[in-house]
Amino acid sequence: MTPALTFHHVTKRYDDTRRAVLDDISFEAGAGRAIAIVGRSGSGKSTLLNLAAGIDVPSAGEVLADGRDLAQLSERERTAFRRDRVGLVFQFFHLLPHLSVRENVALPAFIAGTAAAEFEPRVRELLERVGLADRADDDIAKLSGGEQQRIAICRALVRRPRLVLADEPTGNLDDTSATTVMDLLLALVRDEGATLLCATHSAETAGRTDETWQLHGGRLERP
Repeated sequence: MTPALTFHHVTKRYDDTRRAVLDDISFEAGAGRAIAIVGRSGSGKSTLLNLAAGIDVPSAGEVLADGRDLAQLSERERTAFRRDRVGLVFQFFHLLPHLSVRENVALPAFIAGTAAAEFEPRVRELLERVGLADRADDDIAKLSGGEQQRIAICRALVRRPRLVLADEPTGNLDDTSATTVMDLLLALVRDEGATLLCATHSAETAGRTDETWQLHGGRLERP
């Protein structure tokens, strides 16, 4: 099976610096694997996730998703790729306050033009999995931070992406909520057979994944 994500000698530099944020990074992320990427602030974790999502393109090398070179796609094609093939989970949730819980989960499917009759069973299934089915019609503001992150995870998974990218998904939560959210994220991703890349500062969060990779000075260190 083609890996969900491949970096092949990827380097990323920005115009305002000669320093490589990422320097000659190569790896394959296979289906069903949960991988933590750890490193200090500024080590390149978010840049790596942006490249994996096609939000940015490398200065050199190739980023392949399902075998497709993302740099060879137009910006519109990369946007469609993220919508259809990637689930994104952020530290600060990025939920829409004027939408209900159900509507926030359904949003990617709605944007993609999926009929409500097709996505509503999936929305109900995910809300049940994270223990929030009874809050489907609530306003987002009524939920705690941990509950909002559970909704953000449901939103990321509603279209059954092959690749899930999480940027500090527990960084804005207390210890108890962080444990609950990470356990749910890992369980859902594994049940879906998806690949998870999780950028984190938390040793505890990283310890729950299948592998932990270190970023130091733009270089990737793997066990």
